[in-house]
Amino acid sequence: MAPRLPLLLLALVAAAVAVPQASAAVGSIDLGSESRKGSSLEIIPKQTSAKLLVENPQKENTDGKSKHMALPDTRVRNIKDQLIKAKVYLGLGAIRANPQYLRDLRQRIREVQKVLGDASKDSDLPKNANEKVKALEQTLIKGKQTQDDCSVVVKKLRAMLHSAEEQLHAQKKQTVFLTQLAAKTLPKGLHCLPLRLANEYFSLEPGQQQFPNHEKLANPKLYHYALFSDNILATAVVVNSTVLNAKNPSHHVFHIVTDRLNYAPMRMWFLSNPPGKATIEVQNIDEFTWLNDSYSPVLKQLGSQSMIDYYFRAQRANSDSNLKYRNPKYLSMLNHLRFYLPEIYPKLDKMVFLDDDVVVKKDITGLWSIDMKGKVNGAVETCGESFHRFDRYLNFSNPVIVKNFDPHACGWAFGMNVFDLVEWRRQNITKIYHSWQTLNEDRLLWKLGTLPPGLITFWNKTFPLDRSWHVLGLGYNPHVSSRDLEHAAVIHYNGNMKPWLEIGLPKFRSYWSKYLDYDQPFLRECNINP
Repeated sequence: MAPRLPLLLLALVAAAVAVPQASAAVGSIDLGSESRKGSSLEIIPKQTSAKLLVENPQKENTDGKSKHMALPDTRVRNIKDQLIKAKVYLGLGAIRANPQYLRDLRQRIREVQKVLGDASKDSDLPKNANEKVKALEQTLIKGKQTQDDCSVVVKKLRAMLHSAEEQLHAQKKQTVFLTQLAAKTLPKGLHCLPLRLANEYFSLEPGQQQFPNHEKLANPKLYHYALFSDNILATAVVVNSTVLNAKNPSHHVFHIVTDRLNYAPMRMWFLSNPPGKATIEVQNIDEFTWLNDSYSPVLKQLGSQSMIDYYFRAQRANSDSNLKYRNPKYLSMLNHLRFYLPEIYPKLDKMVFLDDDVVVKKDITGLWSIDMKGKVNGAVETCGESFHRFDRYLNFSNPVIVKNFDPHACGWAFGMNVFDLVEWRRQNITKIYHSWQTLNEDRLLWKLGTLPPGLITFWNKTFPLDRSWHVLGLGYNPHVSSRDLEHAAVIHYNGNMKPWLEIGLPKFRSYWSKYLDYDQPFLRECNINP
C-alpha cells in the first residue's frame, strides 16, 4: 500500500487546494446520508464512495452512449481509501477534542483493518466486510459534521503525503541494502562444497591430481574459453552447458583461473566430474608472478590504503549513495584478469571470455568464424535503453572524459565476448588499459568495476555482435521475453538475483539448474538442491 499512498494523497491535496477556502461547494461523498455541501471533508471524489463500493461494486455507470464497468477489485482499493480518510480525521484538532468520538473512530478503523487484512482482491474479503465498512461510514458521517475548515484538512493531507514519501524512500533504500546484502552472502551449501572438495583433493596421489589432454592447452586451432571465478558451482554450469550443447566437445578447451582458496576444490570438482571429451585447465592466480603491483596499476590500487578506507570505513560506506560499489567482487583481481588475456595465454590467437553467471544454450563455435574487421572485442551492444550509454558509466563532468568520449555512445556487455588476441597484441591494448587505470587512481573518471574501463579500453575497438548471441537481464529483470530466451545462444544472470541464491528469479532458475546433477555426492553431502 505504501507506493500507492503518496499518489492518492497528492490527488487529495490537489483537490483540496483547488477548493476555495471559504464555503465553496466541493465534490461530495455518498456515505449513506444526505451530503453537506461546503464541508471541507467532502473533498474526496465521489467515486470513492464506500456505499457504492461495498453494497454494489459491479454497478455500471452510463452516460447514454457508453458503459463504464467498475475496475476489478474496486472494493478493496476503495476500502483502503476510506481508511486513509479516517486517518485524516484522526489528526484533526476538532475531532481530537471529542474523546468519545475519537475512541469510536479508532475502534471502527481497527475493525475494518482486521477484515481487510492482506486482501488484494474483492474475493479475499470476508462476509462481514460490508457490516464493518458501513459502521465506519456512519462514524465518518458524524465526524464530517464536526470539521469544516478546509485549510486544516489541506495541511493534514500535505503532512501525510510528506510522511508517506519519506517512508517510501526509506523502504526503497532498505530494499536496496538488503538485496545487496543477500547478493553478497554465501549460502551454507556453497560454503560447505569447497571444504568437502579440498579435503578430497588432498587425499589424492600427485598423479591423480592432474588433468588429461595437456597438449591441447596451447593449440590455437581449437576453441578456447577463458573463465575466471571463485564459484565452483557456477563455473560447473558454464562448462557443462557449453559442452552439452557443443557439436564437437573434444575441440573445446576451458581455461579456468581461480584464487588460492578455491584452487584445490575447483580442480577436485572437475577431476570428479570431467566435462566429457572437453579439456580443462585450472590455474591459481597467485601463481602468476608476473602479475604484481609494479606491473599492474589496478593491482596496486586494490591494495592501497585509500581503497581499504573506501570499502571498510563505515562513514565512507554510508556516504556512498550507490551500494553496489560495496560489493567485494570489485576488490578481487579475478574480476580484472580479463584485461590480461594475451599475457596469460601467449600462444593463443582467439578466445571467448565467459562470466560465471552465464548459461550457454547453443553451440557457439560460430563466434570464432566472425570477421571482426580488425576490432579486438566482439560484444553485444546494450544501448536499447538510454541508461546503457557511456554517460551512465563514466564521469562526463571530468574534462579528460569529455575530451575523449561521446556520452551518447552505445555501451556493450561483458559476460560473453570474443577477443582477437592477435589484434590485441598488435594494438597494445593492455598498455591502453594500464594508462587509463593510472589516470583513475583517485576514481574521478569512473568508480569501480570492469565495464567502465572496458568501455574506455576498447573504445572504437569493439565489433557489435548480433543480440541473439548474448541475452542479458536474468538476474534482475523478470520480464525478459521468452522469445529472446528461445533464440539466445548465451543467457546472462547479470544483476543481484543469481540462480544459485534464494533471491534468484524462480522463472529463470531452471535454465541454470538443469546443468547440475544434484545426485552428485558432494552436492548431496552439502545439502545443495534445485
